[in-house]
Amino acid sequence: MILILLGPPGSGKGTQAKRLAVEKKWPHLSTGDMLRSAIAQGAELGLKAKAFMDQGSLVPDEVVIGLISERIQQVDCKNGFILDGFPRTIPQAVVLGRTLRSLSLHLDKVFSFEIHESKLVDRLCGRRTCPKCGSMFHVQSAPPSQDMICDQCGTGLVQRADDQVDVVQRRLRVYEQETAPLVDFYRKEGRLICLDAAQSPDVVALELKKALTG
Repeated sequence: MILILLGPPGSGKGTQAKRLAVEKKWPHLSTGDMLRSAIAQGAELGLKAKAFMDQGSLVPDEVVIGLISERIQQVDCKNGFILDGFPRTIPQAVVLGRTLRSLSLHLDKVFSFEIHESKLVDRLCGRRTCPKCGSMFHVQSAPPSQDMICDQCGTGLVQRADDQVDVVQRRLRVYEQETAPLVDFYRKEGRLICLDAAQSPDVVALELKKALTG
């Protein structure tokens, strides 16, 4: 089964993608991870991407699509995979659809994680991250045992720059302008399923499972 998870920053789609990947043994394909991996391996597409990233420019769609096309043809994707963070725009969705058809693959479902902006701001701005082990906490919903100290390795927690209020609001504006139109795009294709992402992760996971088997 091939899935796309859509949702603004903080909606929990990454969390659910990781859960599904473990449970179903479907690869969780994050474009950010793929870019970093291709660069680290010195792959041709990775080097092309690095040239744009070093200049502070967006990586062109054709490079990202090239990475995805190579990745989904690997043996671990034969039973399905989860796309998280791609497509981000309608033109990317169109090219992705064309690429899948050229490989005789079929997009099954697209999940849209729906949540009010005010809740997203609370979620993201309250996050605290361990710079050493990557563990994540939240000042309200999942605080560490000791104030601002990681439970896993004892390192002081930090607030990432992209979790500050002005940056969060800017990220949400970008999502609304560039990515939110994909909701209607996939709705018209008859593939869209909306989930209430304001619920707890366990409840969202349960609804996601029901939608996959329904």
